Amino acid sequence: MALKEAIEKVDKAVKHADEVAKKLTTKDRKKLKSTTFCGPNRSYPVNDCAHYTAALRLLSRGKYSAATKAKIKSCIIRRGKAMGCVKKEKSADIEELIKSYIFKTTVESVEQSIKNPGIDLAFDESDLCEEC
Repeated sequence: MALKEAIEKVDKAVKHADEVAKKLTTKDRKKLKSTTFCGPNRSYPVNDCAHYTAALRLLSRGKYSAATKAKIKSCIIRRGKAMGCVKKEKSADIEELIKSYIFKTTVESVEQSIKNPGIDLAFDESDLCEEC
């Protein structure tokens, strides 16, 4: 993976984070069907993939019994799958990263620095590009 591709992936992740940060207004929330929610009292809305992710992350903060949390989690996952939010692409991205030249050279450098504690680990862009 070239440095330019890595930067593009980071930019894409930042844009995705901005989309996730958009909040559901009270007005919009009231318009949602009750089946959109997975928790008691219309909690844990799962109306899109961003809210699917947020619901899974916030579930541990809820003050519900373990059994109730399990039911809520099951509902969240079911709704996420129905909307196509549950993807395995991330594991493929991680595998691609692990196989990348940048990752391999970084691991080698870190291993060398562990064996030789005063080694200089300064990188420049040419160190990160296999084709350069």
